[in-house]
This record gives sequence, C-alpha cells and structure tokens, in this order.
Amino acid sequence: MRQIILDTETTGLEPSQGHRIIEFAALEMVDRKLTGRHLHLYMHPERAIDPDAQRVHGISLEFLEGKPRFADVAAEISDFIADGELIIHNAPFDIGFMNAEFERAGLPMTAMQCAGVIDTLVMARDQFPGKRNSLDALCDRFDVDRSNRTVHGALIDCELLAEVYLWMTRGQESLAMDVEQEENGLETLELLNYERKPIPVLRASEDELAEHAQYLDALDKSVKGVCVWRQLEAGGQA
Repeated sequence: MRQIILDTETTGLEPSQGHRIIEFAALEMVDRKLTGRHLHLYMHPERAIDPDAQRVHGISLEFLEGKPRFADVAAEISDFIADGELIIHNAPFDIGFMNAEFERAGLPMTAMQCAGVIDTLVMARDQFPGKRNSLDALCDRFDVDRSNRTVHGALIDCELLAEVYLWMTRGQESLAMDVEQEENGLETLELLNYERKPIPVLRASEDELAEHAQYLDALDKSVKGVCVWRQLEAGGQA
C-alpha cells in the first residue's frame, strides 16, 4: 500500500479568507516503510503572512521572495499524491487549503486525486479520549524525539508524524511478530529475536511447610476424613 505523510504551512488559518499555502511537504511510505522519496516545496503566497502564523512556523515573506507560486508547482504536487492514501494530522485544515489551491490552479479536488485520507488526530482522540492529542503531545506519549523541532515546519512535522502513525498502528507488531507466507498459503507467526527468560521458582521455607501442614490437618478434621489436597498429593482421585 502506498501512503503519503503530508503537511502544510500557511499564511493564516482560513483559506476562505484568501490565506495561502507557503510550505508543502510529503513523504512516501510503502508497506509501512519510508521509501526515501519525498516532495518539499516553498511557495510565494502573493499576499502577506499573518504575524501569528509566522510566529508558529517562522517563515517570512522575505524568505519566500523568488520562490514559485502554488500554480507553478501544482502539477508536481498532484503527481506526487496521485492514488496514494494521505496521512495528515488534523486533515480538514490541510485538505481545505489544498482544495482551495487546486481550485485556483484548475485541478481536481484532493479527494479525487488520492486514494483516501487518514486523520491521525481523529485516531488519537479515539485511542486517547480526554487527553492532549497534538503532534507534540503524541511525540511525548510515544517517546518520539522532537528535539530538532524548534518551530512548526512541514517537512520535520511529516517525519515526526510518520513515526507517530507507525506507533499508533503497530497492533501485533508490538509483540515482535512477523507474518510470513508459507508455500501452502497459510500464515504463520514467527517470533523475532525473542528470548524467553527463565521463570524463577521460589521454594517454601520450613516454617511455611509446617504452617501448610497445619492448615491441611484442619481441613481433614472439617471433612472428617482426608481433604482433597492430600488426596492429590498422594496421587489419589479427588
């Protein structure tokens, strides 16, 4: 299965108010393994960047001078995501901006170009109801190193999200199992690098054995015969 980890940075919060995408990043993952193929682009928004947004991602209009417009790279983005399943944290935000940009460029909406969308924010809320489920919070929860993330950036956020998604969807992989196909078509589970540790055996002390014998004597007296435990110890039938 081909999946695309995707993130964007923008000039503001609302595409309906004319805000634009200024950074796009996507990582390709096939069969739960990153292939190394990715697409990372900066775009000039042809408008100002809101100060609040700039404080989040650190991208200035001066930095974007000379960068292509979205229309100039729309086909490249479309080709990269084509037929892939998109994995996005808070998908409605990014999809809303992508749709607005594709519409300006005369291209189909995102849903018509990809094979589906997975929203990891929705997944996280289902798995951890009532808890913080931002990307930062999930990185902390799964012990994903985010020390290189000083500001929100589309590329580094994709790298972090890829690790978080794999942790959230590990399932039986957390038991270090691998599924192999046999020639007869049946699946077998093979334990990977799993070494069973010896189970410690604690022997009863003399005092504990004496106390146990007194307890069995009391049981014998209560049943006016031989209690079940002593019959089992003697190899008899209960």
